[in-house]
Amino acid sequence: MRYSKEFIGETLGTFLLVLFGRGSVAVSVLFGAYQGIMQIAMVWGIGVTLAIYLTRHLSCAHLNPAVSVAMVMGRRMLARKLPVYLIAQFTGAILAGFVIYLLFGPSISAYESLHKIIRGTPESVQTARMFGEYYNSAGSAAVVSLPLAIGAETFGTFVLLLMIFALTEGCNVGRPDDALAPLFIGLTVSSIICLVAPLTQAGLNPARDFGPRLVAWVTGWGPAAFPDQVGGFFIVYMLGPVVGGILASLFFVYILEPAMKGPNPKCDCNCNNDDQIK
Repeated sequence: MRYSKEFIGETLGTFLLVLFGRGSVAVSVLFGAYQGIMQIAMVWGIGVTLAIYLTRHLSCAHLNPAVSVAMVMGRRMLARKLPVYLIAQFTGAILAGFVIYLLFGPSISAYESLHKIIRGTPESVQTARMFGEYYNSAGSAAVVSLPLAIGAETFGTFVLLLMIFALTEGCNVGRPDDALAPLFIGLTVSSIICLVAPLTQAGLNPARDFGPRLVAWVTGWGPAAFPDQVGGFFIVYMLGPVVGGILASLFFVYILEPAMKGPNPKCDCNCNNDDQIK
């Protein structure tokens, strides 16, 4: 298979990322193991860091369709690779969703029985949110409209991609050593989750939202997995991150990168590699 190395890397990396991240949400919902956003955000960040370290030699560790689209837009990756990356990312996320369901299935049933939750009803969003994000029930004090949710996801992904470009591109001479870049990317994810999660639960990644959400849909949650009849969940958690990634790519390539290269005579890197992230 052409690009088999990239497919393996993106599938495995996204699987690991979603397994740790969504697993932390499941543990929080079922067992009250985490108190506050910070703890869950740190688990997500650690998952991102470990997944990048594991797979970046295979596929440059995008692990997120918004990242892959942004890299194509910024001419950091060949467009012909994009379908392989997207299929692998959604495959990894779906596999992780099934593993989480297998691990916690009995505990979920016990939780539903204890709290008199009938799976598939609107009330079962309480457990369905282990698999997907719900902007209209993210926080008890949050007032989140559909436009605000779209804006939050777009902005959060914009910041994430901007930091990924800044941490991996050679023209930024102030970036950390390449060996430390995954750690800082993980910390970026944790920080953004702390900011955005009270509004939208911070999807930032179409694969990590849709893959497990699809698992919830086929394992009994049905309409509770996709409760928004106007398609808002697709716009918020799939379109929003992609738009944010594209905007970050354009901003970096046409504004920030020239500013970094222009006044700094020490910057002699090639930031126009169209095949992979440096």
